[in-house]
Amino acid sequence: MIRLHIPQPLAPGAAIAPALDQSRYLTQVMRLKAGDDLLVFNGADGEWRATVAEVLKKGVILRAEEQVRAQTASPDVDLLMAVVKKAPLEFAVEKATELGVGRIRLIRTRRTTADHIRLDRLDAIAEESAEQCGRLDVPPVDDPMKLDALLDGWDGSRRLLFCDETGGPDAAKTLAAQPRGPWSVLIGPEGGFAPEERERLLALPFAVSVSLGPRILRADTAAVAALTLWQSSLGDWRAEPS
Repeated sequence: MIRLHIPQPLAPGAAIAPALDQSRYLTQVMRLKAGDDLLVFNGADGEWRATVAEVLKKGVILRAEEQVRAQTASPDVDLLMAVVKKAPLEFAVEKATELGVGRIRLIRTRRTTADHIRLDRLDAIAEESAEQCGRLDVPPVDDPMKLDALLDGWDGSRRLLFCDETGGPDAAKTLAAQPRGPWSVLIGPEGGFAPEERERLLALPFAVSVSLGPRILRADTAAVAALTLWQSSLGDWRAEPS
């Protein structure tokens, strides 16, 4: 069934006015008409079955009928992604959303060269990915921030998974021995971290350095690999003890 992210309150009988592009998608692409059902979510009120109540010349009106899934929290893991070129950055945002991250924080490092970021485009990719994969919220994509400034204000209760392209302990074994709780996964730029950045990261008491294997991975591939390993060890892929 069609799923739409609708940033409006959801309650029985609530009237919902999708954005114009969403309305066009429903009527012109999916050919929905009055009386047809779809699913909607807003990141706070769970997932609802809604009905197309009225088709207008410019848009549609939906009516919330019943909640079909209660709201659940995403795993407390952020992706800290160095700004890279357009295609790999968009890929990383899409796949990080599918893998359940709660937030995507873009960072600038010494070796960051990519520019001209379109946050609106990245937000749209995260929204579309959330609609497709069945999650009940959409991770925000933050404005780029310098890595040093980010680390200066870091909350030490949140662990930082530092994916070190120069080598380090085995990621799967290391994560299996780590506690659950708030985490962030740090992925560097094309060309890797500068020596002074790596030195600082290795000295941080909350940072956990790991290797993602013997080959040099592209930044977008590294993001998927690291989040997959984190999810399988500490995230919601791992069954709770009975």
